Amino acid sequence: MKILILSCSTGGGHNAAGKAVKERLEYEGHEAVMMDPFTLKSEKTARNVGNTYIRVASHFPGLFGFIYKIGSAITSSRHKSPVYYANSLMVKRLYAYLRENHFDAIVMPHLFPAEMVTCMKRRHMEIPPTIAIATDYTCIPFWEETECDYYILPHKDLEDENIKRGLPSEKLYSLGIPVSMAFSEKPDKPRSKARLHLPADKPVFLVMSGSMGFGKMHLFVFELTRKLTHDEQLIIICGNNKKMYHILKHAYKKNKNVHITGYTEHVSQYMDASDVIFTKPGGLTSTEALVKNIPIVHTAAIPGCETKNSEFFVSRGLSLASEHTHIQVSQGITLVENKEIREAMITTQKKYASPNAAADIVKLLSKITEEAAKKNEAKEE
Repeated sequence: MKILILSCSTGGGHNAAGKAVKERLEYEGHEAVMMDPFTLKSEKTARNVGNTYIRVASHFPGLFGFIYKIGSAITSSRHKSPVYYANSLMVKRLYAYLRENHFDAIVMPHLFPAEMVTCMKRRHMEIPPTIAIATDYTCIPFWEETECDYYILPHKDLEDENIKRGLPSEKLYSLGIPVSMAFSEKPDKPRSKARLHLPADKPVFLVMSGSMGFGKMHLFVFELTRKLTHDEQLIIICGNNKKMYHILKHAYKKNKNVHITGYTEHVSQYMDASDVIFTKPGGLTSTEALVKNIPIVHTAAIPGCETKNSEFFVSRGLSLASEHTHIQVSQGITLVENKEIREAMITTQKKYASPNAAADIVKLLSKITEEAAKKNEAKEE
C-alpha cells in the first residue's frame, strides 16, 4: 500500500498520531507519505496556520474557549461552517497533488484536511478512500460536517456522542488513538531509571506541558518542589517553550533532584522511569500515558476539547484532576504514597487502553484498499 497522511501543526498531538500510523505502515513494509496540506501553497502558509492556532490557545485560552463554545453551538451536519469554506481554498492544489501522485488511501488525524477531502467529494472529484482519526475524547466542532469514508474514535464510549452529532454509525471504528510503537512496550522501571541515572529507590514525578509548553509551569513546579522533601526525583519536559526552559534551569540549577529538558523525541523513556505523570489533558499525551499504564494527574486544560479529555479520564478513574495547583500536587503525591489508589487507577487504565491502535488502523487500511482495488478492477472489466 501507499498511504498519504495529512496533518497540520496546530499542536503536536495530530502530527504524533499521524507519525504513529506512518511508523506502523513502514514497519509492515508499506509506503507512507506524511505532509501538511497547506505546504502545497507554501511553507509560510503552513507555519501561519499552525502558529495562529497555538498563539491563541496559549496566550488567550479564554478566547480560545469562547471560540470553541461558539463552534459547538453552530456546528451541524446540515450546513457547512466558515472552517469548511476556508479549507476549501486548498482543494485545487490538493487535487492536483493527488493526480500527480498515486495513493491507495488518505489518513487524516486533523479536521482541516478532512474538510478539504469533503469539499473534493462534494465537487465529485475522484479520490482514494479516506480515514479520519479523532485525537480527542469528544466530537470536536465541525467534525460532523465532514464526509470521510471511515472515522477512528478513541473509545467506544464516544460512539453515541458522534452519532448524535450526525456521523453515520456504520462509519465509526473505535480502534483508539494511535501512538508510537515505543509506547506499547511495557516499561522495566528499574532499568529505565538506571538509563536516566535516577536513583532506583526514589519515586519519579514527570511534569509535561505539551509540545508547545503551555501553562504556568514555573508556578506548578515551585509548589511541587516545596512538597518533595525526601529526595523524590522530578523530571520536567518544557516542550518548545525555550523561555520556560531557561527560567527553570536557572531556578533549579543547584537542585540535584530536578531534571529539566526541552523538546524531546524520547518521551517514552521518561515515562518508563516515572511513577506519576502531571500533564495537560491533550489527547495524545494522555493516551500515551494511558497505554503505558502510568498514574495521571491532569493539570491546566486549554478550554475546549482538553476540558472534555479531562472529563472523560476523570469520570472513568483514568486520572485525577483539579483546577488548583496545590490540589494537583497533593493528588500526585497521593498516587505515589497510596498503593491501593495507584493500583486501582492502573487496573482501570488497562481496561481502557488501546495499545494496538496503529496496527489495527493499518489492518483496516489493508482491508479497504483491497476492496477499492477490486471495485476498480470490476469497473475496468
